[in-house]
Amino acid sequence: MPPELRQFDVIVLGAGAAGLMCAAVAGQRGRRVVLLEHNGQPGRKILISGGGRCNFTNLHSGPGNFLSENPHFAKSALALYEPRHFIELVERYGIAWHEKTLGQLFCDGSARAIVEMLLAECERGGVEVVLNTRGIEATSGGFGDPSGGFSVECTQGRFCAEALVVATGGLSIPRLGATGLGYELARQFGLGVVTPRPALVPLILGGDEAGWMELAGVAAEVVAEAGGARFREKMLVTHRGLSGPAVLQASSYWRPGDELVVDFGPELDLLGPLMRAGARRDAAALKQALREVLPQRLAGFLAEAGVPEGWSNAALEACERRLHRWVLHPAGTEGFEKAEVTAGGVDTDGLQARTMEARAVPGLFFIGEAVDVTGQLGGFNFQWAWASAVAAGRAL
Repeated sequence: MPPELRQFDVIVLGAGAAGLMCAAVAGQRGRRVVLLEHNGQPGRKILISGGGRCNFTNLHSGPGNFLSENPHFAKSALALYEPRHFIELVERYGIAWHEKTLGQLFCDGSARAIVEMLLAECERGGVEVVLNTRGIEATSGGFGDPSGGFSVECTQGRFCAEALVVATGGLSIPRLGATGLGYELARQFGLGVVTPRPALVPLILGGDEAGWMELAGVAAEVVAEAGGARFREKMLVTHRGLSGPAVLQASSYWRPGDELVVDFGPELDLLGPLMRAGARRDAAALKQALREVLPQRLAGFLAEAGVPEGWSNAALEACERRLHRWVLHPAGTEGFEKAEVTAGGVDTDGLQARTMEARAVPGLFFIGEAVDVTGQLGGFNFQWAWASAVAAGRAL
């Protein structure tokens, strides 16, 4: 169609997980949908997720797996579209999958299968996908009706519709094209924004704790705790600080100035061998006891850094307690460049929980990572993308 006639029922901004799903659902309900993507290909973040195999959902997904200023907001959408619904879609397309630890579901093959499935669903709904839509500007008022609808101008022309869905994601992984457009649009239309911050991100150590970097490459199962949340998974020491699933999980709850508390022996009596009658009690015995349950380099480091003040029962008990609650003081995170997702985002107080529509702006929707709902590691953020997209798609 000529640019001056590019009129639709729905404009969806962003062809990521949420945008593709929402466009497909709305299109299959008979809506004329255009999906605008500023990158040259759709689903770029899907393609790299899960090591290229896409951890597309989690069997145990529930409201408790999400972080938000309003912990109740996600309940409606998550109840509307559950992991089993997405699994049914995946199986309908013959995509083989497998379960890893803790209910995490991955494709057997490439994540590209998920992108192709979503594009096929869009095609079923007659969705028009337009790529390389740079310089997006959205305003209220469409062709022939300045009092209602929305108009979007970009390098690919001008588009008008009764409804506008913002699925532009957060600030994480800017090399894939992440921008703050969703937050800018929220503010433009009068919605609040909870300050975005990196989440599921490695933490940096420095100062007196810089010695940890000597252990770069060492991994161990721990319990990491921050902001009142505790996670039992692997911790990995990096050349800048700490990573691995346990730390990435805790990072979403960590704020600058907070402590990170690590239990190096969950449910273990680490110094039990030294407490036995007649047992040898010295630095060598301490190191040997830790080496029996921890990687050797980590055991040696902790034995030197946490050597007890004497070898009495009380001193050893204090040492044991410290090993179960080792306090670290991260200097910061590795930022949005290394963050898997963005915490914060469009304030849910301005959105309808069942539809994702802005309370004060009829026809305007925000979904996915752009919203102040952040999932834990393990497929939960994809489940929020699917659920919030379906909630909006069915309301359009």
